[in-house]
Amino acid sequence: MKTKSHIIQVLTALLLTATSFAQDQYQRNPSVDVQSYIFNLSLNDDTNEIKGESLITVDFKNEITPFNLDLIAKSDTYGMTITKVFEDDIPADYTFTQNKIYITPANSTLKTRTYKVQYHGIPERGLVIDTTKYGTRSFFGDNWPNLARHWLPCVDHPYDKAAVAFRITAPLHYDVVATGKKIEESNLGNGYKLTTYKEPAPVATKVITIGVTKFASTLLGEVYDIPVTAWVYPENRLAGFSDYHVATKVLKYFIDTIGPYSYAKLANMQAKTQWGGLENAGTISYFENSVTGKNAVEGLIAHEIAHQWFGNSASENDWNHVWLSEGFATYFAILYQEHIYGNAKRKEELALDRTQIIEYYKKNPAPIVDISITDPMKVLSTNTYQKGGWVLNMLRHKLGDKIFWKGIRAYYETFQNSNAMTEDFKNTMEKVANQQLDSFFNQWIFTKGYPEITSNWTYNKGKLKLEVNQLQAHHVFKFPLEIGIVKEGKTTLTTVYVDKKLNHFEIKTDRPDKIILDPELWLLFKEK
Repeated sequence: MKTKSHIIQVLTALLLTATSFAQDQYQRNPSVDVQSYIFNLSLNDDTNEIKGESLITVDFKNEITPFNLDLIAKSDTYGMTITKVFEDDIPADYTFTQNKIYITPANSTLKTRTYKVQYHGIPERGLVIDTTKYGTRSFFGDNWPNLARHWLPCVDHPYDKAAVAFRITAPLHYDVVATGKKIEESNLGNGYKLTTYKEPAPVATKVITIGVTKFASTLLGEVYDIPVTAWVYPENRLAGFSDYHVATKVLKYFIDTIGPYSYAKLANMQAKTQWGGLENAGTISYFENSVTGKNAVEGLIAHEIAHQWFGNSASENDWNHVWLSEGFATYFAILYQEHIYGNAKRKEELALDRTQIIEYYKKNPAPIVDISITDPMKVLSTNTYQKGGWVLNMLRHKLGDKIFWKGIRAYYETFQNSNAMTEDFKNTMEKVANQQLDSFFNQWIFTKGYPEITSNWTYNKGKLKLEVNQLQAHHVFKFPLEIGIVKEGKTTLTTVYVDKKLNHFEIKTDRPDKIILDPELWLLFKEK
């Protein structure tokens, strides 16, 4: 016999599964897996035109089938023109239309092949060719979410990650940093030099980058043999080295608490970027004015370094599940700050985030995983950042610190250098916690909003009588609610479980001076 509660659990599980596997609109190559990219790029000071030769090694997993790569075609001033495409040094059968390179492989039984794309043009986005705030010419990769296609032929989606190498030919007077470990810097004898970086770990194109300008750089330190460096403008050299120095401490905290770091180095780069920070794998970009010498960007640095685990190494497999990147980075930056500054800092950050969540929801009543969004540029929101972080805070409280951290480490170990969906994260935490989490994920990730509650209390004959009323119309949330019973300046905590619209509780206690709902900030709600 199935009870009513069991039927509800089954329906919830079915909804969660169906929703979590809904995919974004990107056209995938089901039988092709890109293994590596080598991007040969020539930059100059005379024009903004770049010249590229990209080597793309692919594995055909099941059968030899046509596939496609992304590249923005030339239109008026901007875009790329292809001159030649080769398959293992033989001219390839390809067409270039609608910003896609469609390649039909030659008849062969070879499962692994390398394609060479030669091209040139002026990128409108993705590679920012501009001057720094001090007027120095610069080139910065700024790919997130799907702007790599403006300057690199690639699979421009995080589902297909690959090793990457950059071979940058640029005028001698530039310093060059890029994704990976530097393996060559050679004077070519003609006023140019060649600089090569190579990253063997598989990386999504959204987080590969280059930085080419006049830099001051220094080794900030080494963490478990991983070099941590700063690359800043010479004009603010000492301020930048000071501001970015905390990166060594942050890196060590995340390695110690989550698991191994995936990349060859950790460079922290002052850059032209559309973002406050961009979590490029092993080569993070921070906005130009992040450098002040006041050491005021520790939270930002923690956020971007947290991304090296969540978003870069364990990547969302679908843009609609980007909270697995941004929500995680938001909360793990808070966890780092809690570790350094104590629980009061966690509460301070979460209180600020809760205010933003409530304000955002007034105009944008949508769940964290919103499958109605089809444009990757629109998946970032207060929902995917702050609300996603709050969900992790609630999950931590639900499971307890020991199980929460064990689950986080298991999730990272399982999906390091790979891809995951919300369902994968849920399954991992369920296995570690040995409990079902369908209802939790359904109401906090796939259901819009949060509890909006009122409360009142009376006291009589040793009993505190508490009424908690949920006001939101669209859903009845179910959650534990901590009650702080305050008497003579001392707060005693007790927990009630809210599972109806109108809830009544009796608590044996001395007469309180006042009560506080959720004094330790473990529940996302709005009190009216």
